[in-house]
Amino acid sequence: MDSNSDDQGKHSGIRVFKKSSPNGKITVYLGKRDFVDHFTYVEPIDGVVLVDPEYVKDRRVFGHVLAAFRYGHEDLDVFGLIFRKDLYLASDQLYPPLSNPDKTRSLTRIQERLLKKLGPNAHPFYFELPPHCPASVTLQPAIGDTEKPCGVDYELKAYIANTTEEKTHKRNSVRLTIRKVMYAPSKQGEQPNVEVSKEFMMSPNKLHLETSLDKELYHHGEEIAVNVHIANNSNRTVKKVKVSVLQFADICLFSTAQYKCNVASLESEDGCPVGPGFTLSKVYYLKPLLANNKDKRGLALDGQLKDEDTNLASSTIITDPSQKENLGIIVQYKVKVKLCLGPLGGDVVAELPFILMHANPEETEDEQLRRQPTPVKSEEEFEVPVDDNLIQLDVEGVNCTDAQDDDLIFEDFARSRLRRETET
Repeated sequence: MDSNSDDQGKHSGIRVFKKSSPNGKITVYLGKRDFVDHFTYVEPIDGVVLVDPEYVKDRRVFGHVLAAFRYGHEDLDVFGLIFRKDLYLASDQLYPPLSNPDKTRSLTRIQERLLKKLGPNAHPFYFELPPHCPASVTLQPAIGDTEKPCGVDYELKAYIANTTEEKTHKRNSVRLTIRKVMYAPSKQGEQPNVEVSKEFMMSPNKLHLETSLDKELYHHGEEIAVNVHIANNSNRTVKKVKVSVLQFADICLFSTAQYKCNVASLESEDGCPVGPGFTLSKVYYLKPLLANNKDKRGLALDGQLKDEDTNLASSTIITDPSQKENLGIIVQYKVKVKLCLGPLGGDVVAELPFILMHANPEETEDEQLRRQPTPVKSEEEFEVPVDDNLIQLDVEGVNCTDAQDDDLIFEDFARSRLRRETET
């Protein structure tokens, strides 16, 4: 963490993120950069755009939120090997504001404060995403690969143009990478449990494997307890036990595209060999972490990050099966237990699906106020601690500025603010 961040931690206030177009004629302000899917609704993307009306003149300022799936490298486009599909697009005219009673919304607390501070050339905007939109996911590139990684990403863009179809110029536009995340449900599901038996020739009875997890839902960085019970009534011998955590990333737009990565594993001969007529009961512990899987190309990660650590992708929760193709990438996890019987005996395998997600933090009063219109309050009532927001924004260089005025702390979009999320 740099010195600016240390200084910032001494202040109380609401952090506001901003980014300007290269010519400085429009600036976008956001109160947050992570937007949470609460299963039944998604937090709205609301902010303020500051416009130079003398420069815009008779033109307009448009905004859009785009969720896109990208598969392949842009430099291979001439060979037809790149694939990009827009999964969701919402667009609106931000300036001049349209007079539409059906779209009139009360200002959020952040918008009220920004409009008061920035003056008459500031205008609020509001985008609402449907619950079935995909989460932000990145497929880990190969070591040394400098191309923009494949995956699902979200972009908020504001630009000056005469129409939405007009080609935009970089000097007149602001592009911000934001992230859509999903937190774990509040209730646990059924405890994963599976039993497998295998028969062998010339053996009167079976080799029986029963395995279970201590729960269905795990949070990132949490240890997974795998309970294994072996009852060997066959004439074969269990030489060792292998336990692993597998991540499956299915590319929904292709029928055969799937990435499978082993993200945690162990081999144990403790209690082995388990000969005919013997049993073994043991608990094995695994902790799937990105820190141990940096070299695995195609590993699914949470969000679009560049030059910074993140975590393994969260499990995909499908709330509407009919929208499955619009998810881009579906991430699932399984624990695999394998009993190794030697080259002639073969293996006995059992798999247990589970869910890996972020814990749902208790929603603070400030977060509630961000999402809901509030009456005007006194200056003292607005003060809250500055919270951390972890997300990579696609910009070049580092340019962070802090300015505290009326409990608003302005910060330019920059990579230096990023920190590791769950790994310690």
